[in-house]
Amino acid sequence: MTQKSSFAAALRTTRKARGLSQEAFSDVSSRTYLSSLERGLKSPTLNKVAELCAVLEVHPLTLLTLSYATDGKAIEKLFTRLREELDAVLMSKDASKS
Repeated sequence: MTQKSSFAAALRTTRKARGLSQEAFSDVSSRTYLSSLERGLKSPTLNKVAELCAVLEVHPLTLLTLSYATDGKAIEKLFTRLREELDAVLMSKDASKS
């Protein structure tokens, strides 16, 4: 599955899990654009992801996590990797201040 189709599936799954229609996004997106996103025909900007997530009432990282990992084991593995990478970046940032 490509990243476009992974994001598309995550968006569609989250929207349906929240019980929202495509029309519920009319303040931030047209139904046609949302449909294009859900079919993997278009890729959203980070700003658009944030707007969509506001309607979904989820943090943007939730939607992106579901794009990269769809089951519990994969999500835990991803969280471990993220923690390690964040710690390394933050340690590097703190070391550069010294």
